Amino acid sequence: MEISLQNKVALVSGSTQGIGRAAAELLAKSGANVVLLARNETKLKDVCSQLDTTKGQKHEYLVADFSNPSALNKVINAWVSAGNHADILVNNTGGPKGGAIASAPVDEFISAFNQHLICNHILVQALLPAMKENNFGKIINVISTSVKQPLPQLGVSNTIRGAVGNWSKTLANELGQYNITVNNVLPGATNTERLKSIAENKSSLSTESIEGIFASMAQESPMKRIAEPEEIAQAILFLASPMSSYINGINIPVDGGRTKSL
Repeated sequence: MEISLQNKVALVSGSTQGIGRAAAELLAKSGANVVLLARNETKLKDVCSQLDTTKGQKHEYLVADFSNPSALNKVINAWVSAGNHADILVNNTGGPKGGAIASAPVDEFISAFNQHLICNHILVQALLPAMKENNFGKIINVISTSVKQPLPQLGVSNTIRGAVGNWSKTLANELGQYNITVNNVLPGATNTERLKSIAENKSSLSTESIEGIFASMAQESPMKRIAEPEEIAQAILFLASPMSSYINGINIPVDGGRTKSL
């Protein structure tokens, strides 16, 4: 079944690589006007120029670094004040540094909290008035399967992802009455720069090679392989589509069955 998002505007953060870029590409192919949001303008221009325009879509980009919430706040509110809006928001950004939670510096928690929850919240607050006025909105947060099952050596990430999950569920409860849905996509091991970074960190703490760690990650899934970004993006597209109209406040693991909980 073909999904049509024509006349919809989708803002996708972290959209110059990995899952964010794959999501932006799929949303554009489905007819959405895509607004890319990331920190590297050169990469943003390149991705924006490659997005599908065969259905008359108009794409643009915003430059902001999630390590600076106040700067993001200025960028998104200036965009909204200029008369722009988004029907679909995909919150997505790179994960915190790996490592054991007991040895994690306090500053790492604060930085990750700002980068993930606070920046997500800034975007929601800026886009929410138009969503309420239009009686329509799709908010999709790309988090992690650690929301359901904490992952080893990702102490800060486990903590912050859980906070984002609870923030999201609370939003879903509050915003459903306005026909605004809030859902989370929980990727498992996915072939991205983030996964490479995690593998490199694990390798530095052991005698195992990066290739061996990737092979072990693949074996953790019943499907015995690592996901591609496009496979995570398919779940995002579904949640952004009319087919998910009564799905609200849930976590969807896209991990090949790795997560052991129901």
